[in-house]
Parts: sequence; structure tokens; C-alpha cells
Amino acid sequence: MLVEPQIDLLTVARAAHERRDWRASYEAFDRASVYAPLRIDDLDAFSFAAWRLGHVKEASRAAERVFAELTRTDPTAAAMKATELGLAWLVRGDLNIGQGWMNRARRLLAGAEEGPAHGYLAYLDANVAAMTLDLDTLSTHVRALRDLGERLNTPAVTALSLIIGGIEAILHARTADGYALIDEAILPLLADEVPIEWAGDIYCIVLHHCHKLADLPRMRSWTQSMEQWCGLSGSVPYGGVCDVHRLQVQVHTDDYRLLEDRLGTSSRTLAEVNSWAAAEGYYQLGEVRRLMGDLDGAARAFEQARTLGKDPQPGEALLACRRGDSAAAWTAIRLALAGGDRLERMRLLRAAVEIALGRDAVDEAETYCSELEIDAAAFKTPGFLAWAAHARGAVAVRQGRFDEAIAALQEALREYRVQQSRYETAEVYEWMALARRGLGDTGAAAADAATADAIYAELGVEPAGICGIPLPGGLTRRELEVLACVAQGATNRQAAQQLYLSEKTVGRHLANIYAKIGVSSRTAAAAWAHANDVL
Repeated sequence: MLVEPQIDLLTVARAAHERRDWRASYEAFDRASVYAPLRIDDLDAFSFAAWRLGHVKEASRAAERVFAELTRTDPTAAAMKATELGLAWLVRGDLNIGQGWMNRARRLLAGAEEGPAHGYLAYLDANVAAMTLDLDTLSTHVRALRDLGERLNTPAVTALSLIIGGIEAILHARTADGYALIDEAILPLLADEVPIEWAGDIYCIVLHHCHKLADLPRMRSWTQSMEQWCGLSGSVPYGGVCDVHRLQVQVHTDDYRLLEDRLGTSSRTLAEVNSWAAAEGYYQLGEVRRLMGDLDGAARAFEQARTLGKDPQPGEALLACRRGDSAAAWTAIRLALAGGDRLERMRLLRAAVEIALGRDAVDEAETYCSELEIDAAAFKTPGFLAWAAHARGAVAVRQGRFDEAIAALQEALREYRVQQSRYETAEVYEWMALARRGLGDTGAAAADAATADAIYAELGVEPAGICGIPLPGGLTRRELEVLACVAQGATNRQAAQQLYLSEKTVGRHLANIYAKIGVSSRTAAAAWAHANDVL
């Protein structure tokens, strides 16, 4: 017989579970289990709450006990529980264990009447095919799941069939079709007709692919939607994913110094809960540190991403550039290009153009740029179109085709404004400055360079410089320009006028220059500039 304290605790636990207060539910069930073992439905609810609080191992053990009991009493329910466990392991990034649970579900469903569990299992099969880029198998699963959804007429299965159909369309470069299916799939989620764990997976997979497509406007919209959903569900695993995707968006607009700690915290929190999201977080942390000039910190973050299963490219290759090792950068990017999927390849191509130009391999840069343009035209997302125009402008500058370069770079600026991609906007202004210098318009060139510097300063980063060519003394490009003016005898006011800066900014740059090269006077700085060929 249940003792009275347990009855009271179970009442509290069940009520908390009903209102989605996972912490109160978990704690009350945990205390109730001290008096007597929980019955199967309460154990299932306890597992549910534990997982949402991030107690993954405890949740898995409880869910496996539920599964074992259900195999003796209700094989169809046991199959459904096996699909839930399969999903949980896939979310954690363990494909093998996830597929093991899927096979258990498949065995239990063999010969059973067709029902929702078949739909959830078919979704997982399609998801695995998408993760492994087995596009032919994915198409087969998408058709089967769509037919199954029509026969079952179950909102959750219908939503899953739409979402995986949208992902298939995106992977085949039918981006508009994919977005249309995804937008339709959101309706059952908004109506709360999809179980929380499956709704969370829908949000995650969509945001992941929006990020791969570099479609920041749509990613912002979906992130806001997921934030609202995370707030309702109170889920640590999916709430952490919300944080990572939010920070991926904010990296394009916010001060990097404020983002670094938040990325580190989110990534550490997710490491045992959702390894692919944690890996994405660590990779983004590496990128932030690379752009801030913390090269050792960037290397550590990229290694953490690798440990969690993500190849940290092109970040590591660009980090090698920042260290002045263009040969290592070139080797790394070419190896990555040999194995990247079509979407990931877009980021790699963008970096390959930059690295090739740094090596003066303009013909190779042209080849990669052309491939980038072809796929940008196929996918038609704002980010890809911006990258292609940016790359075309950079290549045209190096080829001496300055008018063509300015036209391409202005197109990139338009797309980056839609994206609100401030760092990339600054890079484009730097290339614009070079193109205008090539045309002899030094005033406009200086204005463009000053605009780039202002954006870099707001973001808290330093321009990377040319790949593989470390700047003398560790000085930034702007510091070198200030030093060159001073070495030629310019006053702070004259340097400010020449570089379109304020006198205060020139003074700040000069103080940084003195500290970096170890001098204390203008005369000594000028001598250092002459000795190091700064002029």
C-alpha cells in the first residue's frame, strides 16, 4: 500500500507535470520514489521531466525501465518508447545507439497494425538519412512518410512528414519549396498538436539548416519562435539550443567581447545533453576568438568542437592564415573541400577564395569563386548571394578589374544589409577601398577604410589582414597606416585628415603602436617604421 506522504507527493508531481513545471515534477517524483517504486506512468513522467532538466543519464535509465516493462504489457507502447529513446540518442549525437533503439522499435512493430509509432519511426529513418547525406534513401523515406501521414491523418505525423520533406527539398537546392513545406509544418506546432520532444527536434533541425543556408532573416524569425516555445516548455536540452542559435545570429551584429562568455557557457551546458549543438557553440566561440585576435583561445575552442564531432573548418584554416601559415591553411581547406556536403561546401568555398588570394593564386580563387556563384544562384538565399558577390568583388580587385569589383561589392553590401552581417560588411568596405584606390579615387578609398574600421571597433575585433602575411609588430592595418603617416612627418591632425579619422582616434592608435613595438616617442616609432619597411 502507498503511504500517505507518497500519495501527497505524487499528487504534487502529477499536477506539476500537467502544467509543464519540470523541476517541481522531477523533485516530487524523486521524493515519492523513496517510499515505493513508481508505477509505470509515473516513472515515464519522471523520465520526461529529468530529460528536460538536463539529467540525461537519469532520464535514460528511467525510460529504459519503462520500455522494459512495456515490452511485457503493451508492445506497441514499448515501440513508441523505443522511438523516443532513439530520438533522444540522436539529439545527443550518438547515431549508433539511436539506431539501436530504432531497430528495437522496428522489431516490436513488425506485423502490428499501422499507427503513429510507425510514423515517428519513419521520421527517424529519414532523419538519419539526412544526417548521413544519403539523399536517395532520404527521398524514399520522405515519400513513405508522406503517404503514411495521409493514411493516419495524425497532426504530429503530418508535421514530421512536412518538415523532413522540406529538408529534402533544401538539400536538393529547391530552397523555396523547402521553406514552403517548413512553414506549413509549423502550424501543428503552434496548435500544440506535436509532442514536446518531437516539436523541439523540428525547431532544431530547421534552425540548423537555416544556419547552413546562411539565411539570417529566416533564422532570426525561427529563433524568436523557438525562444517562445523554449519558454513554454522549460526544456534544458532545447533551451540550450535556443541559446546557441540566438548567439549564432547575434555574432553578426553584437560586440564580440560580450558574446564570448555566453557562447562558452552555453556550449559547456550542452556538452552532455546535445553534442551537436554544443559543437556548433564551440565552433562559433572559436570564430569569435579568431576575429578578436585570441588565436590560442580560438584553437582550444575549435579542438573542443572537433572532440564533440564537428570538423572545425573553415575556421581552423582561417586561423592558420591569421598565424601567417598560408601553407597549412591551404592544405586544411583543400582537405575539407574534398569531403564537404553541398551546403557545408559553400562556407568552405568562401574561405578558399580568401586563402587562395592570400597566396596570390588568383586563378584558383577564380575557380572557387565561380563554383560559389553557381550554387548561390541555385539556393538563392541572401547569405549565399552575398558571399558570392563578396568573393567576385575580391577576385576582381586582384585581377585589376576595379569597376567590375565595385559593382560586385555594392551588390554584396546590399545583401549583407538584409542579413545585418556587420563584420562581412566591414570586409566589403575594405575591398571597396582597394578598388577605389585602383581607380585613383583616394578620398573615397579612405572613407571606405574608415567605415570598415568603425564597424570593427564597434564589434570589438581587428581586421584579419591578408591571409598568410602577418603584419609587422602585430600591428593592425589601421595602426600601420597611422604609423606610416607619422613616419612621414605628419602631425596627429594631419594623419586624421588623411585617414578620415578623429584626432582622438589617431592618438589612441599611436598609444597602441608604442606599446606593441616597444617605443615611447614619435622619433623612435618613425625609425622602427623605416627599419621594418612599413612605408
